[in-house]
Amino acid sequence: MSLAVVRSRALAGMEAPEVNVEVHLANGLPAFHIVGLADTEVKEARDRVRAAIHNAGYEMPAHRITVSLAPADLPKESGRFDLPIALGILAASQQIPASTLDRYEFAGELSLTGELRPIRGALAMTFAMRRASGPGGRAFILPAGNADEAALVGDACIYPAATLLDVCRHLCARDGEARLPRHLPQPMPAPAGSADFADVKGQQTVKRALEVAAAGLHSVLLVGPPGAGKTMLASRFAGLLPAMSDEEALEAAAVQSLTGGFDIGYWKLRPFRAPHHTSSGAALVGGGSVPRPGEISLAHHGVLFLDELPEFDRRVLEVLREPLESGRVTISRAARQAEFPARFQLIAAMNPCPCGYLGHPSGQCRCPPDVIERYQGRISGPLLDRIDIQVEVGPIPPDTLQADADGEPSGAIAQRVQAAFERQLARQRKSNRDLSTREIDRHCKPDRRGLSTLRGAMLQFHWSARAYHRILRVARTIADLQGAPTIGEAHISEAIQLRRALRVLPP
Repeated sequence: MSLAVVRSRALAGMEAPEVNVEVHLANGLPAFHIVGLADTEVKEARDRVRAAIHNAGYEMPAHRITVSLAPADLPKESGRFDLPIALGILAASQQIPASTLDRYEFAGELSLTGELRPIRGALAMTFAMRRASGPGGRAFILPAGNADEAALVGDACIYPAATLLDVCRHLCARDGEARLPRHLPQPMPAPAGSADFADVKGQQTVKRALEVAAAGLHSVLLVGPPGAGKTMLASRFAGLLPAMSDEEALEAAAVQSLTGGFDIGYWKLRPFRAPHHTSSGAALVGGGSVPRPGEISLAHHGVLFLDELPEFDRRVLEVLREPLESGRVTISRAARQAEFPARFQLIAAMNPCPCGYLGHPSGQCRCPPDVIERYQGRISGPLLDRIDIQVEVGPIPPDTLQADADGEPSGAIAQRVQAAFERQLARQRKSNRDLSTREIDRHCKPDRRGLSTLRGAMLQFHWSARAYHRILRVARTIADLQGAPTIGEAHISEAIQLRRALRVLPP
């Protein structure tokens, strides 16, 4: 037989389309050609595959070898095609049976010794295979280092292999002979304990604001002087968030798998990303000639913490506006386009002025008004309008600082948050943050006195329609925390205060 077809998968954003690795052997001078819009990493497979086949004890056929990666218009990158190319050559030269190849999909990078190295995107590829073939469909043979990650996809049949020789023995095995053992999902390690809110002294108003934000997955801006506890509060925020569903955990893990940064020890823990303020727009959104996810996608279903918010380049901050609304980001390049999920929860922190002490009781701020205006102006009005909760973090009095920590532990707050979140899912099957305009009209209608209070605030502060809807979402969350079926005047008033708590920023 001079032709063999092996199935594998490419990566195109979050998608993992199927790729047929077609290997043809023809008479003529020995040559090795790879076609099908292959990147440099894929073309270099010629040398890796040749050495791996020899070191596995097989013969490299002295023929004209043509490897076609179909579909031809789909870009192919990385070394994940090494294993299917090697198997295709061995099957086409009749060194292994070709009849067994249809039962599997393959991916893995080969070393010169024939060992299989882990690859990026194994979880995304397994998820796509499972969705395409369904229960009882094809199995997936991949490097042992990716087995735990791939097995997170329920009902997927995973066979981990350490070397090319192990894979060949599995394909050549007859009834009763040893095969690769199927990899079963391993018990998940207990999540590492996070820092506790009980360690935070004072700041009761801010703690309440973060509890509301966690319950409804709302975005938050913390403004206050240096040393007030903004970073300390933000670092403990993820411990308040409601538990992830299996689908959310898979989506978040699949995005992280695309960069090779997924750690199974963090399974079902909401991501917490904190990029430095020198990060570029491409680092936040994603990019590259082969588009990869940025920080906002790596924070999918988790928290994106931006400390020292005005120190970020203004153009970098503006790229957050669309993902905050849509929950997705599209990266377009000349040759390809990729879309990544980006439904993150923004937690931002900033000083009120360049020195940080504007409004401080010490009165030590000497920043001129025009300098303060320029500093705060680095955050555009449209971006500020998209942040649901804006709260001031004041300095901690010495007496409070010297007293023993007696704050409520994160576990107690998280229980209230989980109960409020479950009320939202029972009512509308989504968080309050994700409600559309029509759904807000249906689920967030306040009573008569609450509506009157909101109307007065709109007229006084000249808020936009977006701000109006965001206040209703926050008020709905406050009502859910109290178990109230209807939004009342007290809920509306607290939501207004959580948006008007800042004295130093314009409305």
